Amino acid sequence: MNLSDTIRTRLQHLAPESLEIFDDSADHAGHAGVIESGGGGHFQVVIVSSAFTGQSRIARHRLVYDALRDLMPGSIHALAIVAHAPEELASR
Repeated sequence: MNLSDTIRTRLQHLAPESLEIFDDSADHAGHAGVIESGGGGHFQVVIVSSAFTGQSRIARHRLVYDALRDLMPGSIHALAIVAHAPEELASR
């Protein structure tokens, strides 16, 4: 299983309606932080879940980070998160 699949599996407990994972690691090859961390990847997660309803942005990020905590800073060097509740997208 690759790291994107591992991230996807770890976030399933949030019952996402939508989950996109982007591996941007190649864009950061040679970056000092990547070298120092032993080559950890750069990822973006875009997730829509009812688990985020009524949650602040910080609380949403905390839910994602908690699921991936043991992968950072080793396997994951950087993680960008976009987390929405379904009703937020419906009102757009």
